[in-house]
Amino acid sequence: MAAALFFVIVVVSVYTARIPSFILVLYMGVSLLTFIVYAVDKSAARRGAWRTRERTLHLLSLAGGWPGALVAQQTLRHKSRKRKFRVVFRVTVLLNCGGFAWLFTPNGAAMLQSLIDRVIGG
Repeated sequence: MAAALFFVIVVVSVYTARIPSFILVLYMGVSLLTFIVYAVDKSAARRGAWRTRERTLHLLSLAGGWPGALVAQQTLRHKSRKRKFRVVFRVTVLLNCGGFAWLFTPNGAAMLQSLIDRVIGG
């Protein structure tokens, strides 16, 4: 539910031209990648094979993949019991959401525009 609500907020923000559409594409792509990494890790855990580092899972969440991680935790029942992991995961969600909200401030919007200009301008 939280992941869906967040995506609605991002879609509305793009639709109202408050943020560029690539932000939505970024969140969707990183969320999909994160879900896949969780699924692979769950499969590896069942087989006793090499596992994905928790640090990697947290970095993906921090980078915008937390909606995919949240869905994976609920649907795959993976990484949903370990208290320390959940606490760090929640911190990554808060930091990412704070960064997203910062894009709506004058400084955040200016920095994002500057980054876009550098990438497009070359």
